[in-house]
Order: sequence, then structure tokens, then C-alpha cells
Amino acid sequence: MRIRWHGHSCFEIAGSVQVVTDPHDGKSLGIAPPRAKADLVLVSHDHFDHNCARVVKKQDARVLSTPVMTVEQGVRVEGVEASHDDAGGAKRGKVVMFRFEMDGMSFCHLGDLGHELDEATVERVAPVDFLFVPVGDVFPIGPEAAKRTVDRISPQVAVPMHYRTQGLSLSIKPVQDFLALCAKDQIVKVGNEVDFSLEDLPESGTEIWLFSP
Repeated sequence: MRIRWHGHSCFEIAGSVQVVTDPHDGKSLGIAPPRAKADLVLVSHDHFDHNCARVVKKQDARVLSTPVMTVEQGVRVEGVEASHDDAGGAKRGKVVMFRFEMDGMSFCHLGDLGHELDEATVERVAPVDFLFVPVGDVFPIGPEAAKRTVDRISPQVAVPMHYRTQGLSLSIKPVQDFLALCAKDQIVKVGNEVDFSLEDLPESGTEIWLFSP
């Protein structure tokens, strides 16, 4: 299996099916557009930097953007509603966190989660192998809340996303603010993409896989 980062909150998870999360068009953010073609596109919310499915979807691709429970092309997907802010969605609306299972592994993309999760929601998404968590603050949760979320869900691998990178037009925090809260031996720099199997995941604890643009 392979994970490739296309910047911001957009990841391509490629196994028996090509899944792409929260695609953007690139130019609206000042970064390169995603170069991926998806069988399944997961859109956490309808904001310009997360909802550009047309850029990545194949002709017959499925696009999911609501709190559904379904199986698409062998991928089991559950969408869990959350808020884009700490006021129940009153400021920025709702988001959908997508938990999906493919090729014997589980993934959860938190989208632009704007608050810490209650225990019932943690139990819905955990346990999970991979957790994609926003860390850049301002719009979603910030570094401290992201670290607490990772600790509570306790994935085998946590992947920080939605933080300031070179060229990005959004004024959000850099990933270093989140990494400073993590143990140095947790952090694994994987480059822009990584190939892996279930046997490559840590047997205990949580690794932080840091992707590069």
C-alpha cells in the first residue's frame, strides 16, 4: 500500500482502490494541485481548500461528503459528523470525519475538526491504524488539541496535516509547533510518499509520520 501527500489535507491512499481525501485545486492555496486519480473521493466539508473533487476523480469515481455508512468497491466507509469550530458548528459549520477500512488496514481522516472529541466519538473512530489529524490551528484544532486527540485515539500512526508550508496562502501554524509536543523518537520522516505493509506499522505506541511537500 502507498500513501502520498498532495499538500494541505489531501492524501492519496493507494491499495486495491485509490482513495483521495479533501482535494484542493492548488492555485487557490498557492501550492501545486494534486496529481492523483481516485476511485473514491472523501470530502470532509464544502470549503474551497477541501472540496475540489473534479481535480482528482476518475470518470466513474464515487464522491462521499456526508455522514454515511457504506461499502464502496470493497472499502468500508463510515462518516462521522463533527464541527468545524468549538461552538457546535455555529461559526464555520459541520465537517465529516471519515473512517475507512481497506486491504486489512484502517484509516481515519479528521478533516477540519474544530474541537476535541467526546468519549463516544473517540470510541466510534478507535481503534484505527492511521489517523490524519489537523494541527495548524486558526480554522481546525491547534497543536495542543491535536496532540491530545492523538493520545486519546492512540493510532499506530498519526499523520499531521493542514499546517503552514512554503507558498501556502493560509496564515496557519507550522507543523513544528505540533512536533515539539511529541517525543523525538516518535517522529519518522517519510518523504512525499511511502510504501508500506501491515508489518511495517509499530507494534506498540504511536509513530508520527511526517510527510514532505
